[in-house]
Amino acid sequence: MNKFGVLIAVVMMVSALGAIDGPLSNVYSAVNSLCLGLKELLPIAAMMAIVLAGVIYAAGQMMGAETRARANVWATAALTGALIAIMMAVVGPAVLKIIYGNTTPGTINDCSF
Repeated sequence: MNKFGVLIAVVMMVSALGAIDGPLSNVYSAVNSLCLGLKELLPIAAMMAIVLAGVIYAAGQMMGAETRARANVWATAALTGALIAIMMAVVGPAVLKIIYGNTTPGTINDCSF
């Protein structure tokens, strides 16, 4: 079985365990905390990465050719990280809702999707 099949099997097992109440309430609160963290922290981190990429690019333009090339690579990496952070903040809560659904009132629903 390939890695993708194993990942699907694990997600299905975790989803099936969502019907059980009791010890898994800690899991629901952890997922809720993860969701809230995604929605609150990642956009701030993405904006900081965009500003950092601009500073790196501008500083690199004042240096020699080799440093300028390295600064372009670093700025591109920072912009790529910012785009991934924005995608996680936008898509992450929807994915968590698909995985966990509306399980128990007051747990995952606290993170408004």
